[in-house]
Amino acid sequence: KRYAIAVPTSMGVRITPANRQPVHLSHEYYLQATSAETNVASVPAALGMPALVLTTFVEGSPIAQFIKNDLRSRGMDYRGKEVPQGGPWGYRHQFNIADSGYGLRGPRVHNDRAGEVGRTLNVEDFDLEQIFGQDGVEILHLSGLIAALSHETGIFCLELARAAKKYGTRISFDLNYRASFWKGREEELSAIFKEIAGLADILIGNEEDFQLSLGIQGPEAGGKGLASKIEGFKEMILRVKEEYPQVKLFATTLREVKNANEHLWGAILYEGGQFHVAGQLCIFCLLSLQFGTFVLQLCLLGKDRLESFDVVGTIAGGYSDESGVKFLCQRFQLMVDLCDGKFSASAGMYHHL
Repeated sequence: KRYAIAVPTSMGVRITPANRQPVHLSHEYYLQATSAETNVASVPAALGMPALVLTTFVEGSPIAQFIKNDLRSRGMDYRGKEVPQGGPWGYRHQFNIADSGYGLRGPRVHNDRAGEVGRTLNVEDFDLEQIFGQDGVEILHLSGLIAALSHETGIFCLELARAAKKYGTRISFDLNYRASFWKGREEELSAIFKEIAGLADILIGNEEDFQLSLGIQGPEAGGKGLASKIEGFKEMILRVKEEYPQVKLFATTLREVKNANEHLWGAILYEGGQFHVAGQLCIFCLLSLQFGTFVLQLCLLGKDRLESFDVVGTIAGGYSDESGVKFLCQRFQLMVDLCDGKFSASAGMYHHL
């Protein structure tokens, strides 16, 4: 198959002050092309695995060209419609203005999504037969952010999942619940999310995601005292498994914030009737690109330290965990093992990393 991973997404730019300064006091800012879903695809792309981004662009926009250049530099192919701006008050790419925080000043993100062109993503603008039937894709990664962005994007994600299932592409679904996206659309989105979950091979989410997206009882949301809630997380995952028995792998990330500089991180995987837990880890200034595969490696090797690590930035840490899942499934053909009820990649993971 031509592509190891395909991700539908709404591309935008992130503006971050230099040296972790507050947004309103800084004079120098770092501009990045970004989206949650391409954060996931970045790891396999960086490891030489072909990645495809399904998105949409504002026609003639310098920001759109900046995004295209960035995707190419990260080794990703892209396909997407060029949408006319429609005048100065028309479409644009979203802006994500991020204060990383420091010490007692917590991180803050201001999302400016007015006129977001990604909300126009439409299944009619893509040739699904070409993507899945002729080119071929190993894993389709879907995010609840895109599924809930608009009515059109919800249908788009659902049709992608149906097409992927038809052509034997594995489906990964990160529930990624956002209350502001769901407001007034609960019935519509619940039906879409449940159908996609019913087609998925990999389900990813935290306690809030599973409860509010799929209606499955779990631990109290909040991110405090996570070490004492591990059994509650396991019970929740087993309930999800009962509801969606076709899913081969369940993953949930654990994060507890001590302050803006120090977080407790961990992850839980469930496959083949076994849990693999990485306790919250002690890692100093670890780059997001490496973090996902490292956490999942520790799951496989049975590490369970309950410690902390210093953070350079908090944005997109969870997506790097997901990248690790995709990397494992691709590089070590985990899904083949999972079909046989095996989970045998730990030695290879340790060797290659």
